[in-house]
Amino acid sequence: MEPILLITNSHAGSVEDEALDSALRVLRAGTDVEVVSTGNPGELDGVLHRRGGRQVVVAGGDGSLHAVVAALHRRHELADTLVGLVPLGTGNDFARGVGIPLDPAEAAEVVLHGDRRPVDLVVDCLGEVVVNNVHIGVGARAARNARPFKRLLGRAGYVVGAARAAVHPPYLRLRVQVDEHVVADFAHPLLMLAVGNGARIGGGAEITPDADPQDGRVDVMVSFSTSLWAKLGYALQFRRGTHPERSDVMYLRGRTVSVSGQPFYCSADGEVYGPERNRSWRVEPGAFMMMLPAAR
Repeated sequence: MEPILLITNSHAGSVEDEALDSALRVLRAGTDVEVVSTGNPGELDGVLHRRGGRQVVVAGGDGSLHAVVAALHRRHELADTLVGLVPLGTGNDFARGVGIPLDPAEAAEVVLHGDRRPVDLVVDCLGEVVVNNVHIGVGARAARNARPFKRLLGRAGYVVGAARAAVHPPYLRLRVQVDEHVVADFAHPLLMLAVGNGARIGGGAEITPDADPQDGRVDVMVSFSTSLWAKLGYALQFRRGTHPERSDVMYLRGRTVSVSGQPFYCSADGEVYGPERNRSWRVEPGAFMMMLPAAR
């Protein structure tokens, strides 16, 4: 078994430290492990510079996984790096979507004994990456509203943010193109748009339920549910993951997605940015190798 460089977030709390200890007991029984903590991109870059070809294991949540994958991509080292994940965050949406156990010791077993499989990456027009999901509209507004509450309330913080967003939903007039097809124009306002490499956001909500980060495509969900009753129905079905069945929701797959129109915010792997007027994304199939649960 090749040695491991395990990267943690230096801002993690005592509960996460205990969870990390249980994962380390498993990992160190199987191979040599160096643990390093980083708190900013500069520290992370320095750690990766000294990686020396070792497998990289991220101990953290979706944000930590995004940061490491983005840094490796920026350094042109992602294709040559085997990545593992021990979920320690509050959401862990990517881990949930690919079946990585949320128990740290069980996740460590996957790092040691799982399957090496290629995983897709989504790259935008500025070269920034999306590992799991990017969404626009009411979901991004909810994520933006949730930021002050997440540290205090954890996953419940997203519920608070979503409730606040529901009071004043940001209906958007956007032009959305998937591959060569225009699927939305300025004539019909949108409630929400999602581009999914992974299926889940917000601690488990299946926003693009059929998304598979190993199929070479993204799942695109466009909701036109802007009236009061449509919005309520959409919210109820969203909780069950059945919203793609609605007549006012479009669900399709593609390899490129472009969005333009009035200013909008994006939430990409939990990080909110904007306002934007234009953004596009493309899939890089099999961009890196990851240790995932063995196929049954």
